[in-house]
Amino acid sequence: MILLAKSLRRIRNFTILTMSLIKFFSTNGHLERVDFRQALLVGQAPDKGLYMPEHIPKIPNEEIQKFPKMTYPEVAYEVVKPYLGDLVPDTALRAMLQDAYNYEVPVERVFDGKYILRLDRGPTCSFKDFAARLMGRLMQYFLKQEGKSLLILTATSGDTGSAVAHAFFGLDNIKVVVLFPEKEVTERQRRQMTTLGGNVYPLATAGKFDDCQALVRQAFVDPDLRGLNLSSANSINIGRLLPQAVYYFFAHSRAAPNGEDAVFSVPSGNFGDLMGGLIALKMGLPVHRFVAATNENDEFPNFMRTGVYQSIKPSKNCISNAMNVGHPSNLARLFRLYGGRMDETGLVSKPPDRQAMHKDLFAVSVSDEETRRTIKETYEKHRVLLEPHGAVGWAGLMRYLKECGDWSPCISLETADPAKFPEEIIRATGINPPLPAAMARLDEREEHLQRIEGDYASLKEYLGRFL
Repeated sequence: MILLAKSLRRIRNFTILTMSLIKFFSTNGHLERVDFRQALLVGQAPDKGLYMPEHIPKIPNEEIQKFPKMTYPEVAYEVVKPYLGDLVPDTALRAMLQDAYNYEVPVERVFDGKYILRLDRGPTCSFKDFAARLMGRLMQYFLKQEGKSLLILTATSGDTGSAVAHAFFGLDNIKVVVLFPEKEVTERQRRQMTTLGGNVYPLATAGKFDDCQALVRQAFVDPDLRGLNLSSANSINIGRLLPQAVYYFFAHSRAAPNGEDAVFSVPSGNFGDLMGGLIALKMGLPVHRFVAATNENDEFPNFMRTGVYQSIKPSKNCISNAMNVGHPSNLARLFRLYGGRMDETGLVSKPPDRQAMHKDLFAVSVSDEETRRTIKETYEKHRVLLEPHGAVGWAGLMRYLKECGDWSPCISLETADPAKFPEEIIRATGINPPLPAAMARLDEREEHLQRIEGDYASLKEYLGRFL
């Protein structure tokens, strides 16, 4: 028994050592390899590429079979731990996860084996809370170890900004600048960013989300701003994607407790959410297929149909505003996952294996008209209230079932609380969605924001104040 115990300890120590050796590389081909801590704190690779793990660890099927009896933080530990290795002690990581995920994650049955995963119960009522809250805790942990501070610079098309602002609010070693297109976020989305103050600095521009994203990328490689110690908290940061892989495993454990392959329908804008799902797939999640559902910004469905990638400039302004992305950053990761190569501008130097992509992905574009019709019909038929992004996902799933045949279980992601879009919900259903406690009295709070022009010189001048 003593020899067996020693043997098991040696195996465990070797496993932890092996896990700590997972390195991350740039999608643009930079030779440097970094560990998770460096990738998280830097955000973007020095050549403007996005970090990807060199190796995606597999979770054994016998471990996945235990997930139906585990809590969300417990599932999160099993998914995230392999990437961290020994960078964070077990006790510290478990405490972070317990603190970050202190809210419910409903998997709601709609009919037959068709479910909605409601990711809107966090502090900002958005799926972005799942990644932002863990990112904030991990960043603070690493920064305290090193005695450093950060300036988070992030672009948002709606919900990322508020989730990041709330996740980092009040941290004494992190400041947050959130750049957003003023005319393309809802009032409640804006107020969730602009009513905090403190170490949160909302910055409005007249441009599009793609413009904001391009400005952020430029700032990261500007040698004049090196003294700011910049990092990112939107989905260009690998720290956003790994926590998002967790809720696919959790939802599967509730909708398919016997381990069946599931279909997931994912509302897709910057494609970070879908990349989280694909990482989960490579980690061993039993998936039949993913539905990549976009709004009228249909550059990816067009690519899947034709094999030619063409970004949309300017992006189209749709009611599912957080998905108004004409060139999704995370396509660089998606293409790399399937053997291709795309740079940050959308230039494809090596095409991915489109046949393999079609095996895993069903891509569909949903119009505003269909989105509104889906909100109305889903409420009338099932008494289920969807917001525009969740409606795009549900419409995409219904299209998949119609074109590819029935399948169960199916899980469609609802990414925000309907109360964030009261005008559209009232228009489609006549129902004024109830305001969650997290958004109560939001309209009464004073806003704090600044506005800049949509050019890089304006952003650089603003950021220079922090030097």
